[in-house]
Amino acid sequence: MGGFFGAVSSEDCVFDLFFGIDYHSHLGTKRGGMVVYGEGGFDRAIHNIENAPFRTKFDKDIQKMSGTMGIGCISDYEPQPLLVRSHHGTYAITTISKINNMEELTKMLFNNGHSHFLEMSGGDINATEMIACLINQKENLIEGIRYALESVDGSVSILLMNEKGIYAARDRYGRTPVVIGKKDGAFCISFENFAYRNLGYKDYKELGPGEIVIVTDKECATLSAPGKDMKICTFLWVYYGYPATSYEGTSVEQMRYECGRRMAKRDNVKPDIVAGVPDSGTAHAIGYANESGIPFSRPFIKYTPTWPRSFMPTMQSQRDLIAKMKLLAVEELIRGKSMLLIDDSIVRGTQLRETTEFLYESGAEEVHVRPACPPLLYGCKYLNFSRSTSELDLIARRVIDRLEGGRVTDEVLEEYADPESPKYEKMVEEIRKEQNFTSLRFNRLDDMLDSVGIDKCKLCTYCWNGKEQ
Repeated sequence: MGGFFGAVSSEDCVFDLFFGIDYHSHLGTKRGGMVVYGEGGFDRAIHNIENAPFRTKFDKDIQKMSGTMGIGCISDYEPQPLLVRSHHGTYAITTISKINNMEELTKMLFNNGHSHFLEMSGGDINATEMIACLINQKENLIEGIRYALESVDGSVSILLMNEKGIYAARDRYGRTPVVIGKKDGAFCISFENFAYRNLGYKDYKELGPGEIVIVTDKECATLSAPGKDMKICTFLWVYYGYPATSYEGTSVEQMRYECGRRMAKRDNVKPDIVAGVPDSGTAHAIGYANESGIPFSRPFIKYTPTWPRSFMPTMQSQRDLIAKMKLLAVEELIRGKSMLLIDDSIVRGTQLRETTEFLYESGAEEVHVRPACPPLLYGCKYLNFSRSTSELDLIARRVIDRLEGGRVTDEVLEEYADPESPKYEKMVEEIRKEQNFTSLRFNRLDDMLDSVGIDKCKLCTYCWNGKEQ
């Protein structure tokens, strides 16, 4: 998905910027970038971080950079931040975005006289370049940023920096967060609020949906008021978010404990141990164990020093290899045991099936699987959760397609989304058999949303039930 960070200070901000960006490394492994603005103007660096961490790649750059303002990102796809020269002057820009109407916007801009876009190596247009082009359609930056937010089908949050300060804009439905931190003589802008706490910043404000602010070393001023409608991604709590962060006032770690607790209250199996698939499944498992009284255990350990997060590589074969290689068994805790295993979700099914086989090979007698969210029935339209080419990559959709003989409509999917329906039960049983689990029970959508603890109408549930804003 990606994350961003910005800092503006009365003194040099490069240290804060460097570590603030690095704290978003759990959100992407493709590219990192940072740009600062100081007496010499803009200074930028972008590196591929697929084979080395952000800190390693940028360590030499920060020795030479200096400036009182800066923005940067961990990007899951396109190289950024970009430096743009336009009638607005020169500015740097970075985004967290998913643009579904890229072709439509491209044609519109060509018709309006835009001459060209630079293609990336895969032939795609850089999404951040597209956002900059939309901004440049208007006479001033505020109108341009607002126009970009309104034009994108999908989602986009923006950091834009010029000599006046850093402009921050949250997606018009608040699908991704933008938060402001403050300390003496400085402000910062971040995706994750934990990213600035060790740097001395305190929570200042969380931008509302569509809100646009300008941040200087002296103030954070709202330029465009927030809207009323919010659809923040619920997966931020279930999976994406780092445990130490919070969104809309709800702690990620606490939400996962609550998720696990609610799953335990509905369950009736009595395994010997409860375990979580590292990392995001662990907190859900702790919540389950605390509620059920069944001991929590760590029967396998993720080797973290060198293996990146497995969902990041674009090739399925690479994802499968990393998922297999990074888990190390503690066979003494597995052999002869009945285990209940919690993962954040089942997407394609490949990794969890291999994990289960791994546990059986290590001596487990039973593996009861409890995903912390409902079956995924729709590919995400709003965030780059997965770059799958087809919804049939989702194991639930493959099973439904098989059960329905390929005749799948939204009405049919609505039945499968209902945990009280016979079709739902049949789907779950087919997934269980295909994955070779002893038993399978998904978390319910209502329990998951209650675990977040904010108004349900503010939460996006599209990937589970197809409901749009």
